Amino acid sequence: ALLDLSGLHQVNGTWKGSTALPCTYVPTEGFTQQTLIWSVTRDYSTSTIFRRDDSGDHVLLSRFRDRVTVPKNSPGDVTLQMKNLEIPDSGLYTCQVMWSSKNNSLITKEMTTTVKVVKAAVTKPVIRAGELGLALPAGARTSLTCVAGGSPPISYRWFRGEPGGAARRLSSGAELTFDSVRPSHSGKYYCEAENR
Repeated sequence: ALLDLSGLHQVNGTWKGSTALPCTYVPTEGFTQQTLIWSVTRDYSTSTIFRRDDSGDHVLLSRFRDRVTVPKNSPGDVTLQMKNLEIPDSGLYTCQVMWSSKNNSLITKEMTTTVKVVKAAVTKPVIRAGELGLALPAGARTSLTCVAGGSPPISYRWFRGEPGGAARRLSSGAELTFDSVRPSHSGKYYCEAENR
């Protein structure tokens, strides 16, 4: 059983966002996975977050409850999925897998990933047009979607007009929908994205 130990991994997570801490291995005949332990080291102290053994899956640190999962039915993939990241989640995460063989010999492998949780300002949004594009036949149903990155939650606002000029606010939400476009809808639109 081989653990993918290609050096030390570094993962940058976005505050309030999600991340995956990779831990994969190639299942080997004759060896069965006994125990999986995910632990975190911060300020020189190490705590076990998650343990999988014969009795099932256990989240051992209350602040990670409802926030971490490990794939169930994909042999060789014990990646830790974390959501709703907080700044104190930054630290050194270790995935430790133990196997036993038929003659009861044990193998242990581990892999470590550094996680840094950062607050990210919202990026300049891009506008995605619907399937029909930006030149539309009258009567068509279409939408424009405003897409931005950064720490959630991100709020969106749509305007018709020119940024910095005379503009009319249309809606809040990432998507601006037109049920039936008319020639009077032609013109310039823009969206704003904002986070904390």
